[in-house]
Amino acid sequence: MAWSTAAAIYFLIWWLVLFCTLPIGVRNAAEDGVTVEAGHDPGAPTVIGMKFKLLLTTIVASILFAILWAVYVYRLVSLEDLGTLWGLLK
Repeated sequence: MAWSTAAAIYFLIWWLVLFCTLPIGVRNAAEDGVTVEAGHDPGAPTVIGMKFKLLLTTIVASILFAILWAVYVYRLVSLEDLGTLWGLLK
């Protein structure tokens, strides 16, 4: 696998994992008991915690990428296996 392909795949995995981790630990003003100023959305998060989420995203994406890289390099699953699994090949 070329390094540019690996980087693109890692970026896609990282981005997907980021969107999965964004809702973790988010609390809005109503849940925290904070008064909402006029013109502000009461559903907006009060504490986001992006450093933790970015670190968690990087760790999870790295683990997923390593697993998928091993599957690709060691040919643990081939296209024929996937075609048979999905009923495309007999």
